[in-house]
Amino acid sequence: MRNVSFVVGVVLGAVAFSIPEAARADEKNVTDSAGLLAAIASAKPGDVITLQAGTYKLAGANCTANGAAANPITVTSATPLGATVELDGAEGFHVTGAHWHFEGLDVRGVCASDDACEHAFHVTGGEAEGFVLRRSRVRDFNAQLKVNAAPDGSGQYQMANGGLVEFSEFSDTHARATGNPVTKLNIDGGAGWIVRGNYLHDFHKAGGNEISYGAFMKSGGSGGVFERNLVVCEKDDKTGGIRIGLSFGGGGTGAQFCAPAFDPNVPCSVEHTGGVLRNNVITTCSDVGIYLNRAASTTVLHNTLIQTNGIDFRFDTTSGESHANLLMGKVRMRDGGTFTTSDDLAEQPLDFFTALYTDALGLDFTLKGDATALQTAPPRADLTDDYCARTRPSANLAKGALEHSLGDCDVTPPPEGTGTAGSTGTGGATSSSAATTGSGGAASVGVGSSTTGGVDAKTATEPGCGCVAVGGAPANGGRAAAIGLLGFALVRGRRRRAP
Repeated sequence: MRNVSFVVGVVLGAVAFSIPEAARADEKNVTDSAGLLAAIASAKPGDVITLQAGTYKLAGANCTANGAAANPITVTSATPLGATVELDGAEGFHVTGAHWHFEGLDVRGVCASDDACEHAFHVTGGEAEGFVLRRSRVRDFNAQLKVNAAPDGSGQYQMANGGLVEFSEFSDTHARATGNPVTKLNIDGGAGWIVRGNYLHDFHKAGGNEISYGAFMKSGGSGGVFERNLVVCEKDDKTGGIRIGLSFGGGGTGAQFCAPAFDPNVPCSVEHTGGVLRNNVITTCSDVGIYLNRAASTTVLHNTLIQTNGIDFRFDTTSGESHANLLMGKVRMRDGGTFTTSDDLAEQPLDFFTALYTDALGLDFTLKGDATALQTAPPRADLTDDYCARTRPSANLAKGALEHSLGDCDVTPPPEGTGTAGSTGTGGATSSSAATTGSGGAASVGVGSSTTGGVDAKTATEPGCGCVAVGGAPANGGRAAAIGLLGFALVRGRRRRAP
């Protein structure tokens, strides 16, 4: 019997020893702030940290453990948006580990001063690949998501790659009383980031230069995708400011914070390469709806822009293609920027959209007019769906983000879907169809306008909030800021610039 017992013991021991890491992962149900912090601090690959309904008050949390692509570390709510995380600190969730997923959370900044609530999520360094934020609602931060490079053990700066932000809502309940950068999704560097199916609205920087963005990718990044997002620069907050929709390049980057050199003596000549903007609906921005600042090989296709100043391809390293976009305002090349254009329908008056839709500015895109004239765009391999995640036809595609031949759909929030062709950047190859050079007409009224006689505020390099990456100098320039901690949740968001 001893021999049998010995054999059984050895076998059982071998089985236990061979159990993969994922099988030893934990499901951690938490009901209070202390439990949440403890679960994050002890996290392992495959762990699922589930927040029960309630309010969790935090200054921040450091997410340092590494998950894996097949076994991420997930922080989620037991019921969608049922867990409210209230953050009172410069950072909420500071993510330096790989494959952290946050889903279904309702995250709010509750700092007494808007200067104090910088980021709900701060993703830093090369280890922090595979970050996911999904089906969440995040409100009242200067940047709900901030991504930037950080030095590794040898002092070399590394960027976080392969992040995904989808089906979430980002907004502010009041104008941000700060001179710090205000951008709801501030992605500085990294390759292959995807921002898909999100609702961004009501972002206003009330201090400093008063320039705010819905989202941008910059700082030497590549292969980024913005697709099927709804951006309403001014919906409920009508207090002014200079508001820009989506951008590759944003307000620029200080040389020392720009890949690949990270050298103050090497200018950031290209902010982003090979980016794609497709099937986005952008409305009521006091400035341009799409801004390309030193963005090389960028593809801009089938976007709908209403009551914005249009699309800017700006500066000598900006290049790419504008195809089948439907918009008020112009598609312009400025200060040496170049692009090819095909099948765009630009400079349409507001009356055109008022006649076409039930209430476009009210986000009711139910078709009431004749859209036959829009059904003239050729099919493309890099565009298989529309804003509503419906498969486009094989011929005579509708210009703009909405495929009218498929009927109406509710645009608020953006319907979920998997994305076009895996949602990877195309590298910005220009269309093979006959294309003409952009007109490069004078800028329209407002900041960036040749009629204002002033300096274009968007030319200034933004230093960033100065948040300190662990173990390094300020991760994005400017003032030094304390490392704080937390935030996250689900989904469902107008304005014209004053002259």
